[in-house]
Formats: sequence, structure tokens, C-alpha cells
Amino acid sequence: MLDETRRDDATHSDHDADQVADQAADQRTVFDLDLIKRYDQSGPRYTSYPTAVEFDPAFDAERYSEISRGSNASGRPLSLYFHIPFCDTVCFYCACNKIATKDRSLAQPYLERVYREMAMQSELFDSDRVVEQLHWGGGTPTFISQEQMRELMAQTRKYFKLADDEHGEFSIEIDPREARGDTVKLLREIGFNRMSLGVQDFDAQVQKAVNRIQTEAETMEVLQAARDEGFRSISVDLIYGLPNQSLNGFMATLDRIIDAAPDRVSVFNYAHLPTRFKPQRRINDDDLPPPEVKLDILQATIERLTASGWLYIGMDHFARPDDELALAQRDGTLYRNFQGYSTHAECDLIGLGVTSIGKVANTYGQNRRELDAYYEDIDAGRLPVFRGIELNRDDEIRRDVITRLICHFKLDFADVERAWEIDFDDYFGKSVAKLDGMAKDGLLEVDGSGIRVLPKGRLLIRNICMAFDAYLEAKQGPVGFSKVI
Repeated sequence: MLDETRRDDATHSDHDADQVADQAADQRTVFDLDLIKRYDQSGPRYTSYPTAVEFDPAFDAERYSEISRGSNASGRPLSLYFHIPFCDTVCFYCACNKIATKDRSLAQPYLERVYREMAMQSELFDSDRVVEQLHWGGGTPTFISQEQMRELMAQTRKYFKLADDEHGEFSIEIDPREARGDTVKLLREIGFNRMSLGVQDFDAQVQKAVNRIQTEAETMEVLQAARDEGFRSISVDLIYGLPNQSLNGFMATLDRIIDAAPDRVSVFNYAHLPTRFKPQRRINDDDLPPPEVKLDILQATIERLTASGWLYIGMDHFARPDDELALAQRDGTLYRNFQGYSTHAECDLIGLGVTSIGKVANTYGQNRRELDAYYEDIDAGRLPVFRGIELNRDDEIRRDVITRLICHFKLDFADVERAWEIDFDDYFGKSVAKLDGMAKDGLLEVDGSGIRVLPKGRLLIRNICMAFDAYLEAKQGPVGFSKVI
């Protein structure tokens, strides 16, 4: 029996290795500079469909409450997102909703409102619905004190039923300048088991230009502490396209990250939109790397990470073959939401705090974006949901198609037909026709059974998804979005 078990284990291990090899081969990217330049237009990132630009004030707190109560019949698990908007200093590249302040006393009045919002939200959802995912984002979540961290998690457990550590995915965004070993120890103690570390670039000139002075030692101290405390997944965030960046300088940073071997690496494209984001006006346009240097950095980054064992998940994300994202992509359950790629598509997401966005049943709802307005609603005993959208059947079908493509680089027409009881050719004939030029350029293959994104097309997956976006068609093209590369 022991020998048989060992033989079974070996067979299982071989099967897993074959799957990883197949996944790596299937997600190979080819960097075609001419095609990238030709297709590098603006477009949505599809963390939702419809995107937030379609949200409408007609979807208010009253409708949100009605939908949320109705969602209890589904028995779906829950996901909680907490937005902590405060930062000690402003990073000039940042496009997040944040409040830069040295005044730590601002945190407590904010948290007290979040607790009251939690109380109101918890009344809408059955108490036996388990929270399988939880995320603190910002801003800088570790801006708050350790006592406040303990209390926020205690209040969360008061109002919601959190999954045990083995099954829950509880993550936090970390600025290494705002965390040390004792902070990491506390975060693990109160329930976090995943973290994302903001790095961007270790180059001193780049850090000075974006007002984020952060030593490599600070970062590695937090990363090692997370390992020592048993965090199950550690991600590092980098940004390419920042002022004073060069190919050699960014590769030096990337090599240090590769040596540190986090489970995930995210490499984001800096979108310079100073007319929309005030802090970016402090970046000198002449210091930004030219487009060809940005593309060189992107190409070299992809090649070096994939050669070093990370899988290209899609968009800006890379993961180790045994990471949850890679496993979810392998078994066809990977999903995408406002935090990026996710492994829990079936959850209803509750957004808590200023500007947070939730997804409950077939709706999206967003909280007030200004702190004063958020406080006013909470103090009056009102949920701060001020806009959103209730998806119609066409929205749901198109969201499913876009999600399948952006998460798995392929689409099986028969699967969509069975799921939605439609004839794919009749429903999406115009959309598929838009792909003809992309097919001729070698970005994808289309036949009677489906769509397969080819290595040249994986970096341009947003362009492919845009063919199925009914709202862009109505607008005569993408408006107000960042460039796809």
C-alpha cells in the first residue's frame, strides 16, 4: 500500500508539472514592437464591466439596500474591501483617492464612521454568510496605529463572520516605510495572511522625482518578516514609466526583486494624466522616459520574470506556478474585480469607507468620494452609496465574455451559449467582425468554436476585450482611459 501511495503521489506530481508546463507555454508572450505601437490606444482595464464611468446616481443607497437583502437567497459568501485613504506623504505618480497628511489624529474619526457603516451594512446581509475575502487598501492602511488595526479587525468580526485562516484570503497593502517587524507580526496575529508591498523602483533618482524615498533594506525587512510570520502570499508592486527611469536602472530593481522571490509581482504602467490627478503636476514631463524606453523596460521585464519562473497571468500580473492566481487560472476559475485578479468570483463584494466600490448580485455601487460627504451620510444614519449600476442581461453576458478573455486568453463559444442560452454568432456577430484585423495581425485566432489569444495578442488583451464593449461602441471609442501599454 505504501509503495502504491508513493506511485500515486509521483503520478500526481508529474501531472501537476505537466499542467504548469502547459500553462507556461500557453501564456507565452511575444513582444512585437510594431503591433504594440499600432494598437497602443486608450482603453478600460476591465476591473468591472460596465466600467465606473457608466455608474449612475439613479442607483442609490435605497436600491443598493434592496438588492443586498435580496442577495441573501443566493447564500453566496462575502468579500469585504476597506478603504483607508490617509498617507503620510504623497507619491507624485499616485492616482488613488487619498488624503496626504501628517495628522494621525484624523484616523480615529474616520474609523468610527467605518464602524457605523459596517453596522448598517451588516443588517442587510444574513449573519451566516461567511466572509471568504477581506482586503485593506488605500491610501496607506498602516497609517493607522496598531491599536486601531486591532480594533478595526475586532469590529469586523463583530459584524461579520470571517472564514478561518485556512480558507480565508485576508490581504493588506503595505508601504514598507510604514511597517516594521512588529507591525507584520500584529497583522498576522489579527488575521491577515497575504500582503502586497509597494516598491515601484529602488533607484534613488526615480524615488526623489516621485517623492517616495524607500530603501531596499526597509522593503526586504518587511518581506522577510512576512515570511517569518507565515504569510501565505507576498506580492511586490513595481511601476514602469516613472521619471528618470532607464532600462538598466529598472532591471537592477527587478533583479533584486527576483532574488527576494515573492509569490507575485505586479508591474504597472505609469499613466501620466496631470490634468486629472493633481499630484502628477509635480512631475517634470521632460524627465519621463520616452515611449521606446518604456517598451524596452516592459519587454525586458516580461522576459526576465518568465525566464525566472513566474507565469504571466495577464495585464500587469505575474505569479509563481503554485500561487492561488496561477492555480485559479489553470482550473478556469480566475476572476477580475476592483482589486485586480481574484480567486473568488462567487463572492458578493461589500465596499466600506470613502470612495469604495462594491459588487452585490448583478449591481455595482460606489460610496461617496469626498470625506465630508461620506461623514455627512454616516452621521445621518444613511449608507453612503451615491451611484452605481444595475446590470441588464446584455451587460451580464458581455461581462462574462470579457472576463473569460481577460482571465484565460480564450473563449469557447459553446460554453457561452450554454451559460446564456444564446446563439453566439447571432448575438456577437458584429463584435467578432471587429477582430478580423487583429486576427490578420496574428493577435488571435477565431474559428467556429471560439477565440484563442495568441502570444502576440496577450499584451493587447484590453484591445481584444474592447470589441465586446457595447458602451465604447455607443461612445464612438474609449474616452478618459489610460493607454493599454
